[in-house]
Formats: sequence, structure tokens, C-alpha cells
Amino acid sequence: MSRVKIIIAGPRGRMGSEAVKMVTNTDQFELKAVIDHKYDGHMLSDIEGFQAIKNIPIFTNIESCLQKVECDVLIDLTTPEVGMHHAKTALLHNVRPVVGTTGFSKADLEELDGICREKNLGCIIAPNFALGAVLMMKFSQMAAKYFNDVEIIELHHDKKLDAPSGTAVKTAEMISAVRELKQQGHPDEKETISGARGANFDGMHIHSVRLPGLVAHQQVLFGSDGQTLTIRHDSYNRASFMSGVKIAVETVMNQDLFVYGLENILE
Repeated sequence: MSRVKIIIAGPRGRMGSEAVKMVTNTDQFELKAVIDHKYDGHMLSDIEGFQAIKNIPIFTNIESCLQKVECDVLIDLTTPEVGMHHAKTALLHNVRPVVGTTGFSKADLEELDGICREKNLGCIIAPNFALGAVLMMKFSQMAAKYFNDVEIIELHHDKKLDAPSGTAVKTAEMISAVRELKQQGHPDEKETISGARGANFDGMHIHSVRLPGLVAHQQVLFGSDGQTLTIRHDSYNRASFMSGVKIAVETVMNQDLFVYGLENILE
């Protein structure tokens, strides 16, 4: 079997560096190049921490990279704006994107869906690649059929740019699909400090915590008469996301549609 040829965007980031390790340590994958906002024309081995990885060129421009490097899959772990440009460009070059960046708008997702349909190519965008986090979202959706009152607390490191997290929003969307619409809390509830009740998503409240020392954590709290149910997932390092990235790369090679959320490709 031929190996999957991969380009990684954002190799020096905390997620990207883990992706480089995963790809180079997976027999059926082959790292062909990386895309970074610096070091154009250098080799990845020129960068501290990557000295053992030989013959991998660095590009700052994705169009130039895709014109010069044969590739099957682009793994993008950058920012929403850059990730959107990279995903669109990859599809237009018949390369399948696997994107782990959160913060895409509904319009962005619809645009990528349209390009995938036009090109008959797969694209997977996942707010969270940790398999435990995906199961947490699926279990929460199951529980929401029986518990109508729910609040989401997501906790991340203090360098995270978007709030609420993509995982929290995706969780709320999945719950909303099965939950009867309800505005939670007292009808006359009033915030004495604006934002005290968090973001409101179809009557559910989402609370974002940002602290140094955290990585990625979320708990979904359900309440009913005389009982509560808490479903929680914790990622303690970025390696926890790599099993999901690996599954996404393997799956996208056999996909010809746009997929948003890793839960849609797990049995």
C-alpha cells in the first residue's frame, strides 16, 4: 500500500509539533513539507527541535508549496483565518484538508462544503481531535434527551484566542438538535454584572475559563429534580489529540464530502 503524502501547516505550534511527531512515526504516512509563516526556503531540520527530521522543506506560501510538492492531505493546525485560506486552497489543488482549527463561521463551513461537493473531495474539520472529547459530546447529546436543563463549562489555557471554544459550541449544537428549546434560569433573572451567566445558546449557558496551567477541558452539567449528571473530559497534553488526527487523515482519503466534527466518522 502506498503511503499517504502529508503537508503540515503550523509545525512549530504546540499542536503542530505533535502532528509532526505523529506523522513521522506512522509507517503509512509520509511527511512531504511544512507550511510556516517564517523560514521560507529552509529545511525543517534547521529548526530547533526538528534536527532529526531530514529533507522536509519549509514554505511560507501554500500555493507555492502545493505547486512544488506532491501531496494527498493537508493537516492544518493554525488559526481560523489562515486555516480557511489553507483549506480552500488545498481543495482547489485536489488536496484533502484535515483542519483542527476552531473559530470557523457558519458561512465558512458552508463555503467549504460547497467546494467539496464541486470537487468531489473530502475535508474534515474537527473542533476537537481528542477521542475522549468526541465521546463526551456524543454522551452529552444522549443525556440531553432526558435532561432538558444543561450548562457547559469549558476551560482552556490563557493563550487561546476564541471563546467559547469550538468544542463547547459543537457540544451545544449537538445538544440543541435533540433538546426541547428552553430558556433556563428564573424568568426574572438579572445579571448584576454583565456576562455573569455566560453565553446563551438556545437557552443553554456556556461559560469559558482561561487560566495558565490548563490545556483543554470541558464539563457538561445536567440538572433535574433531585439529581445532577456531569460529563467531563480533560486533555492534559497535545499528544491526546493525535489519535483523532490520525483517524481523520485515514478517513478523509476515502471521503468525497465535507465533514464537521470527528463524531461523524466514528462508529
